[in-house]
Amino acid sequence: MNNLTIRILVGTTLLAGASGVWGADHVFDAGFDHRSEGPYSSGDAQRFLTQATLGPSMARIANLESIGFNAWFSQQLAAPASHHRPYLEAREAAGDDVYQNIRQEAWFQFAIQAPDQLRQRVAFALSEILVVSDQSGAIEGEPIPMAQYYDLLVDGAFGNYRNLLEQVTLSPVMGHYLSMFKNRKPDPEENIRPDENYAREIMQLFSIGLVQLNQNGTVITSGGQPVPTYNQDTIRGFAHVFTGWNWANCPSSQPMEWWEFEYCPPGPVDWPDPGWDAYWLEPMESYDDFHASEESKQLLIYPGVSLAGGILPAGGTAQTDLQAALDNIFNHPNVAPFIAQHLIKRLVTSNPSPAYVGRVATMFNNNGSGVRGDLAATVRAVLMDSEARTVQPLASNSGKLREPLLRLTQLWRAFDGRADDGRFREWYIYYYFAQAPLSSPTVFNFFLPSYQPPGELSTLGLIAPEFQITTDTTVASVANILADKVFWAWRGNDDVGPEDIVVDLEPELALANDPARLVDRYDLLLMGHTMSNSMYNTLVTYLQGLPASDNDERRHRVQEAIWLIQSSPEYSIER
Repeated sequence: MNNLTIRILVGTTLLAGASGVWGADHVFDAGFDHRSEGPYSSGDAQRFLTQATLGPSMARIANLESIGFNAWFSQQLAAPASHHRPYLEAREAAGDDVYQNIRQEAWFQFAIQAPDQLRQRVAFALSEILVVSDQSGAIEGEPIPMAQYYDLLVDGAFGNYRNLLEQVTLSPVMGHYLSMFKNRKPDPEENIRPDENYAREIMQLFSIGLVQLNQNGTVITSGGQPVPTYNQDTIRGFAHVFTGWNWANCPSSQPMEWWEFEYCPPGPVDWPDPGWDAYWLEPMESYDDFHASEESKQLLIYPGVSLAGGILPAGGTAQTDLQAALDNIFNHPNVAPFIAQHLIKRLVTSNPSPAYVGRVATMFNNNGSGVRGDLAATVRAVLMDSEARTVQPLASNSGKLREPLLRLTQLWRAFDGRADDGRFREWYIYYYFAQAPLSSPTVFNFFLPSYQPPGELSTLGLIAPEFQITTDTTVASVANILADKVFWAWRGNDDVGPEDIVVDLEPELALANDPARLVDRYDLLLMGHTMSNSMYNTLVTYLQGLPASDNDERRHRVQEAIWLIQSSPEYSIER
């Protein structure tokens, strides 16, 4: 038998006393002809797709079970990148006013429908590490350049982290957000000092963190205190490196006058030509007249550092100094465990074991072919690690709180959410979810990567970053908006219009007369068969008490089942 899976439903009466038996035992999943590398069950396939994409569906679960992880990775790595900027430009050409809402529309378009799901999922994770935000006045009015920045992350998702770090550094969007743009060399007479903002954040948030790490992510201490990775001299040194960068093709004399550097326009000078903002879409260029080349610069010091004492000698150009500085950062031993931890936290679990971090860091350091920083290999190591592929009990410290935005994408991908006009207009995302793509309130992302909620988790030394935006307000608003998406925004409701994004519940009605099978379906589709027996039995009993004599009543059963699961504590923790 090829790809046959026998699923035997266990009655709720038998489950009632089965304490300690997990939701995976609601069905007997005896798969024939599983691929040797897995997945070995439909639940494992669902959990993998929850981690590796913006949400599974029953068809995608079945496909993964059929082709196996290796073929799935091969398909995803080969899939062409779905870019956001062309979508915005097409909307602009069609006569739309392109604001940030259209940029977010593009994000949903590709989150829900793009075939390159692994790339899109990793790009979103990277956007929460290499943060820029439209909540900054410097870039809030630039949706197309911000889409271009997001496309850097899309393209870099399977590339080399050293290359991505350089592209991000030279993006005008990042240059404006963290004030490297038009950063100038020291001029004591004019009281000008190089801006230290980007110098600080590229180290603290984008590469090495504040303290030295072992390769398994544990902190290196001396005298009982963490050993810092850098000091103020290092920040000052990098600040001097990041001087002399401006729009591409600044018109200038030789030597360049200060006013030519300061007032260089963001596009060709024949304003108001449509190309006036063209340089937002080009990497920044170097202008050595304003680069701090006359003094040596203290960069990072670490074992094996190529610069003697971490000192970058005087006399370099803006371009050569930048290359040396990025190499100095990229080759720091912290980069591998730092990026490994961040990707694991964003994709799999908030509290990975040191061994898990170490295995992923090892792959970052060497992809098997002697290449450091290979993100495709690193992401695969994150997702295929034994800790990622093993379901842990509810009481364990594995898993993570689901991000609000990803609850919505999972709902729409599971139930074919889309508008009749083919677009994904979804307003007020940040208001309801405390999240929206490239809209974090600070450079630290929507939540601090090491946030510890007060109480039991803090006492146990565990982190739970997503809980920082889990407030009384967001708990209510997320539950309410998800209810709206299920109880009102369904295909066939006469009250919705062609622009409304609606879910398709019609295929679900066939199971509505059998609550046990309905709950088991959603235990798989939404939770990867991790539902506890107590929750399973409670839901089945509740749904059995609802009438189901016609399609309206059957639809109501389906809606209740979906929403009660998505607003439940067990669903909230992705395991």
